Amino acid sequence: MSTINHGANLFDLEKKYGFKKEEMMDFSSNINPFGASQKALKAISENPQIVSIYPDPHYKILKESISHYSRSNIENIILGNGATSLISGFIKEVAPKNALVLSPAYSEYKKELEKIDSNIFELTLKPEENFLTSSEEIIEKAKATESTLIVICNPNNPTGTILDRESIRKIASSINGYIMVDETYIEFTDKCLYSSSELCDEIPNLFVIRGTSKFFSTPGLRLGYGIISDKKIRCSLEKYTSLWGINIFADIMGSIMFTDELYQRDTYKNICEERTFLINSLSIFNDLKVYPSFGNFILCEIKTKKIKANDLYKSLIKDKIIIRNCESFQGLSEYYFRVCTLKRQENEYLIDKLSLYLK
Repeated sequence: MSTINHGANLFDLEKKYGFKKEEMMDFSSNINPFGASQKALKAISENPQIVSIYPDPHYKILKESISHYSRSNIENIILGNGATSLISGFIKEVAPKNALVLSPAYSEYKKELEKIDSNIFELTLKPEENFLTSSEEIIEKAKATESTLIVICNPNNPTGTILDRESIRKIASSINGYIMVDETYIEFTDKCLYSSSELCDEIPNLFVIRGTSKFFSTPGLRLGYGIISDKKIRCSLEKYTSLWGINIFADIMGSIMFTDELYQRDTYKNICEERTFLINSLSIFNDLKVYPSFGNFILCEIKTKKIKANDLYKSLIKDKIIIRNCESFQGLSEYYFRVCTLKRQENEYLIDKLSLYLK
């Protein structure tokens, strides 16, 4: 049985090192450190008896909140048990013979494509170009490989790079097939410029996926949603969803946090400030190349090769700091690691401890 491990498993680390989960500073999981919407949490804490009733099977209020938040037609919204379930379902449904994936990227895309025996082609993002690409390069590669599905994480994990909305529009209108855009980290940047959710109503071959784990700091809810106006695909995907597949807590909290604009503004402001602080602080180390990022995480390369990322990981964990060794990402070497933004005191502590191993 294979083990899925994309970041820190706090339960395993707690057992191995004897630390309490609450003591660990997890710079590996990319979750908003400022917590969930207090309005949404209050609604649950003041009404715990809702656990004894079924959710609305149509999730009307939740979908209305998502529709307003994403600026998309409510009819084009599909709910999922986290974003990963939607990734899996969509890939199974469109079943591309050939698919194009940007690399390095989230490993689940390739795993799901491998399950249906797709021919996987990769557009390799180059570190010497800061892992940037363009709509023209993607279109050219898709046509050359006859790919009928293009998978884009936007912003991309782990590189932090991004394509603007008009680039996504251009790609979708230029290919013979579908484009799946994973916007898991889109809320950490300017949605008006970079989000493609509004395009879904007019472009039927575009499928945008989002989750609530990262920005809304609710990984335990397992709430994700997708947006697509292709009725045939949408109806087929809905057949995979079970009755009451979204639990009552996700239903209630989601309905509130998608409309909590003050929480959203404060979170965005705080994350931007801490990301800037971390990028500036990390850039002081001569040993590091720090890549620009539009996510809430930062990719770093140990350019002097004086220490490997895994050795750095093992050293920092003794101080209850967890970073993400990026060696497992295809195209990245043992000298790459990633850190996400936490609160200022924790970010300062990370920089202080890194100074023991880096110059």
